[in-house]
Amino acid sequence: MSIPEKYKFIIQLGKALHNYGIPSYRIQAYLSKVSKNMGVRGTFMDSPTWINYVFYENGDEQTYNYIESVAPGTLNLGAFSRIVETTDKLIANEIDITEIDSRLKTIHEKTVKVNHLALTIAYALSAGMFNLMIGSNWISVFFALLLGAFVYLLTYLSTKYVYLNSVLESIASFLATIIAGLLSLVFPDLNVGLTIISAIIIFVPGLAITTALEEITSKSLVSGTAKLFDALISLFKQFFGVILGLTSLKFLINFEIFNHYSNIPNWIIFLAIPLFSISLLPIFQVRKKDMLFGVLTGAVGFFLTYSFSVAGILLSTFVGSIGVVIFSHLFSKITKTPKVVYVTQGIIMLVPGSKTLFGLSNVFLNTTIVNVGNIGEQVAYILMGILGGLLFSGVFKPED
Repeated sequence: MSIPEKYKFIIQLGKALHNYGIPSYRIQAYLSKVSKNMGVRGTFMDSPTWINYVFYENGDEQTYNYIESVAPGTLNLGAFSRIVETTDKLIANEIDITEIDSRLKTIHEKTVKVNHLALTIAYALSAGMFNLMIGSNWISVFFALLLGAFVYLLTYLSTKYVYLNSVLESIASFLATIIAGLLSLVFPDLNVGLTIISAIIIFVPGLAITTALEEITSKSLVSGTAKLFDALISLFKQFFGVILGLTSLKFLINFEIFNHYSNIPNWIIFLAIPLFSISLLPIFQVRKKDMLFGVLTGAVGFFLTYSFSVAGILLSTFVGSIGVVIFSHLFSKITKTPKVVYVTQGIIMLVPGSKTLFGLSNVFLNTTIVNVGNIGEQVAYILMGILGGLLFSGVFKPED
């Protein structure tokens, strides 16, 4: 049965938003808004692996039901911005509905173009700058940069080999651990624990956990719960790879993890914050016009959190989250870009993904990968602060 023409665009729009990793509650709210503007009645259900759209006419009479099994999406902020712009033009009658197919195809073609050099630099820079941000030393930063680039090589190869794709997180964590451990024999000052975490920071699902809790908070319970468990399984895959690597090193050589504290000046560490934010731009395929404001939003969130750190983790993260939303709203007004593009880039600077991995090592081992006290409490407070900030600033409020 072919899709009725008047429903076709809404279905294409929903599938595209799903493929580009937009949270389910946002997709459902956006589809409801678009269908209302088009004079179409419908209810929309989006979950990580399937979509269900029901359309009505003549009161409550169901006229068409669309159900499809889909793969989980990957976050692409550039594609999301372009889709929203296209939809807004359609609603404003600036383009005709017959142009939608070609425009969506053009957007998709842009997402599949991959600049491997840019992504290699992005993975390397994110690893190196994260290592610098959490207080390491220069030798650790240097090898984190190299291991970050190595992790992208594995990521690229995983697109060619199905088996490698299925074990990517574990094998990347395992190899990064082995390489860092062997390097420490030659470079005793290498901070092995922080270098390992930095190398795989792109995989650590801090943002995924936060997004899952966002969905649960917004009452999108099925999708939120599924995504939360998926993020936790991802975390366990990485933890398995790290622990397997550490165990193998101790079996093969006389190996122990030692924490080397940073002697790098604070002003240099602060320079790593915008650089880390910049490194995420190619990974999320952020458009050029949104890059500057995205980096500024991330910096604002981090520095607000840092400035209020004397008040405790919960309050400082809460203030940082509210600051991210306020500045995202301001920048959205200036650029006409969806607010979520900036909110995502800001919140990712606050999420506690790495600390969650540290916490797992503290639970299942006698010692943690790095020496951080009360790690479980810190993770809980950060997540509560982020969700509280988003809730109080109206992020979950349905848009008019």
